[in-house]
Amino acid sequence: MELPVWLSKGLYEKKRRVLSVETPKVYREGWRTVFNADPNVVNLHKMGPYYYGLGSQMLHFDSPENPEIAQTLLQTFIGRFRRIMDSSQNAYNEDTSMLVEHLDCLEKTLFRSGQSGLNGFQSWEKGQASQLTASSLVLNYRKRKMTDAQP
Repeated sequence: MELPVWLSKGLYEKKRRVLSVETPKVYREGWRTVFNADPNVVNLHKMGPYYYGLGSQMLHFDSPENPEIAQTLLQTFIGRFRRIMDSSQNAYNEDTSMLVEHLDCLEKTLFRSGQSGLNGFQSWEKGQASQLTASSLVLNYRKRKMTDAQP
C-alpha cells in the first residue's frame, strides 16, 4: 500500500513500527549504478519531481542501504550542479525549456536563481540597474549595534 511520507514516518516510529518501508526503485542499487556512471543523462523529473527531497526523507527509515543512498544523492547533486549552473549562466535570452523539463524541483529553483543572477548582472552591466541599496541584514545589524551601545 502506498502512503504519504509524512504518514509513514509517524507509523514507523521506533516504539511502534507499525509498518515496513520499501525503498522506491529509483533509490535501489540498479538506479544507483546509473547515477554513479553519469548523473547528467537521467531525467530526474520523470523519476519523480522531488528526487532529492524524497531521497533525504527516505534516510529517516532504517535501511541497510541508507549510506549508499545518501552517497548517491550527494554525488548526483554534485555531478549535475556544474551543468545546471553553466547552463543557467550561458543561456541568456535562449529557450531553456528542454533542459529545465529534465530537472528536479530543487534543480529548477537553482537554475532560476542562476538565471536571475545573470539577468541582474546583465542589467547592471548595461547601466539599467536601479540604485544600490543596503541589504536588510546590514540595516538590522546597524540597528542592533546601536541598540547595544545605548545604556
